[in-house]
Parts: sequence; C-alpha cells; structure tokens
Amino acid sequence: MRSDNAFGIGSARCQIVASVMVACGISMDVMARGESQADIARKLNNPISDLISVPFQLNYDDNIGPTDKGSRWLLNIQPVIPVALNEDWNVISRTILPLIQLNDVPPGADTNGVGDVFQSFFLSPRTPTASGWIWGVGPALLLKTASDDLLGAGKWAAGPTAVVLKQNSGWTYGALTNHVWSFAGDGDRADVNSTFIQPFLAYTTPRFTTVTLNTESTYDWNAEQWSVPINLGASQLFKVGGQPMSIQLGARYWAQSPDSGAEGWGLRLTYTLVFPK
Repeated sequence: MRSDNAFGIGSARCQIVASVMVACGISMDVMARGESQADIARKLNNPISDLISVPFQLNYDDNIGPTDKGSRWLLNIQPVIPVALNEDWNVISRTILPLIQLNDVPPGADTNGVGDVFQSFFLSPRTPTASGWIWGVGPALLLKTASDDLLGAGKWAAGPTAVVLKQNSGWTYGALTNHVWSFAGDGDRADVNSTFIQPFLAYTTPRFTTVTLNTESTYDWNAEQWSVPINLGASQLFKVGGQPMSIQLGARYWAQSPDSGAEGWGLRLTYTLVFPK
C-alpha cells in the first residue's frame, strides 16, 4: 500500500496542485464581473465555450471486482482552458487528471494514486453556425502517468475527438466522442482500442439551476465490452465575493459494465471554479 493520502497525492503533489490553482486564480483575478450569471451558466453547459473553468469531480462506485465487494473513489481534476487563435477560431484544452483510491480491489488489497491523464484539444469556430450549432474537432491523448499498474492502462494512446451541440431557450443538447488507439507503452499490457460516447441533455432555469442527463459510455473493442453509466445531476451557479462557482450533486446507474466493473448505483459531487473573460 502506498503512503500517500486518500486520493494518492503526497504532500509534495498537494503543494504543486495548490500552487497551480492559486497561480490560476491570481492570474485570472476575478474577471467574472464582465459576464452575467446567465452567460456563465449557459457556457458551463458547453464543453468548448470560451470560459476558463476548473471542475473537481468526485465519484464513488462500488460492487467492483470478482467478489463485487470492492469500491472506488475517483477525483477528476478537469481544467478547461480556451485559447483564441484569431478572430474566428479558438483552441480549447480539456484535461482530466484522475486521483484514484481502490478499496478491496483486487480482494484484500487497497491501492491509491494518480491515474492516466486524458488530454484533448478542440479546434472550434468562435461563433455558432447559421443554424446555431457549435462544434469542435481535434486530437485526444491518453498519457501513461499512472502511479500504479492497477490505476492505468500502461499505454500511450491517441486518436480523434469531436463535439457538437446546440443551445436554445435554456436547453443544451449534443454529444462528445473520442477514439484512442495505443501506440507505445508496456509490452505485457493489453492494447488500448476504445471508443467513448457522451450524449448530453441539460436545462438551465432562470435561477441558474441546471439539471443534466448524460451517459459516459466506453466500448473496449479488444474485450468487446461496454461500460455504460447513466448520470443524472443538478447544479447551482452562485458567487462568493464576486467569484462565480457551481456545485453539482448527482447519481449514476451502471446500465452495463465489464464482469469486474462497477455495478448498481454510484454518486457524483462536482465543485467548479469559473474564470470568465
């Protein structure tokens, strides 16, 4: 067992993460004053908006492993950073840094640490199409960063990613997808060949409460297996001292999963810091 804290981050890593967050906060100041809460709420539902945000997404799942007695805590740190290329185009960087704690997986063992980082870049027009559609395409990368073999694939992988969505009268609907193939890594680990599909539907009320329904489905082409969690959550946008942020509470149901994957119900809690322009 590792000697790191509950999410596998030692004091040095905590200081690095904290320093990055503080630097981001200082550099962006509280630029939220330039945009209304309605604009911010709408942009939070758009994964490729021109809005800097840092979600901290905490997930809990159980019934994991061959005995269905294992559980998993997963904290995804997911900074989204848009960069303007010119008057017509943006590049949006989306990073997922997973911090994982496995309990009784495999049976009798506990493991915690950093998982594999997933990095995406989307090239997107700065304005929607004439019919109101927003889209973006680019590369996706799976980085071999896991601190333990149980927490990652042991492979470097890459492939295309794309997103398309539309927003109208408080509604947001669309889908995000990617596919990655492994091209390097540990020779004794299984190759990566997986498709991720995330259709989503959200509605934001005049009081900036958003209800979201989505799936985060993954198909493993090598194992010929689906993982299909269905997520339902409600979030509230608010300000503290002029700084916008949101909190989301949700539940998920595993409609389908591999033999040793999570089953039944899980929970999700997300806290998001927002730094509008």
